[in-house]
Amino acid sequence: MNLPEYAYFKGKIVPYAEAQVGVLTHALNYGTGVFGGVRAYKNDENGKLYLFRPYDHYRRFLSSTRIMLMEFDETPESMTQHTIDLIRKSGYSEDVYIRPLAFLSEEMIGVKLHDVESEFSIVALPFGKYVSNDTNAHVTISSWRRLDDNVIPARGKISGAYANSAFIKTDAVRSGFDEALVLTQAGHLSEGSAENIFMVRDGVLYTPAVYENILEGITRRSVMELAAAELGMEVVERPIDRTEIYICDELFMTGTAAQVTAITKVDHRPVGTGMMGPVASKLRELFFDIVRAKNPKYAAWNVEV
Repeated sequence: MNLPEYAYFKGKIVPYAEAQVGVLTHALNYGTGVFGGVRAYKNDENGKLYLFRPYDHYRRFLSSTRIMLMEFDETPESMTQHTIDLIRKSGYSEDVYIRPLAFLSEEMIGVKLHDVESEFSIVALPFGKYVSNDTNAHVTISSWRRLDDNVIPARGKISGAYANSAFIKTDAVRSGFDEALVLTQAGHLSEGSAENIFMVRDGVLYTPAVYENILEGITRRSVMELAAAELGMEVVERPIDRTEIYICDELFMTGTAAQVTAITKVDHRPVGTGMMGPVASKLRELFFDIVRAKNPKYAAWNVEV
């Protein structure tokens, strides 16, 4: 991966090489950071870049910082403007992924959240697919379990929690799968390693509820709205048993990085017909038109760079 030329760091845009922290930085030693993921998409017809729902992303990001007792004099609007300034400074004219990171920045020894200095940064870089096989993904059920809200809350997008995701992803890929699905301690479907999950059964769209230790995804919320408003589907949040996904009609994952990724096999079992189904296909088409500002009905979801 090519490193970006610039970063937003300590209140200004600096060369990326100057955005450095020491090895004693609290977040590096104890995982006491939170991060986000935002995308900007290029509209090939007018040549412009559009951020997808940045205010929602940064609202969630700032909520995560409060969980970790970090306080910043920032708003979703100000952070969106920092992002726009950074992308313009970088001169990007292609699809871009943006990574905001807030972290306990003090160089010290001691496990705690209170009375520790904090900082945040933003980087942006060109980015394509997260799951390369995004129309025909083959996944497995991970032997690892998702962390519980009373252990490390998934809704906080806390950096230290992603060691759990790393175990899940690496074991799946090394076993020949594209991704893995993770169960809660109670045995219900939670997420992928870093994606929300949707299942279609008998014309109804199901997704794990927010109390199933999931990230409250922006793309997840968008897909739920689109399925109801544009496809006329009933959307239900509820616990999903492992064996339900073996007999469902469609299964797909969503996320800022994953976008809308169709799952066609689970543990060598075909999902539905074994091909991407009509619901995932229609939602992908809608989603990609919207993020590239080609659907005026959802123009409020886009912010021009």
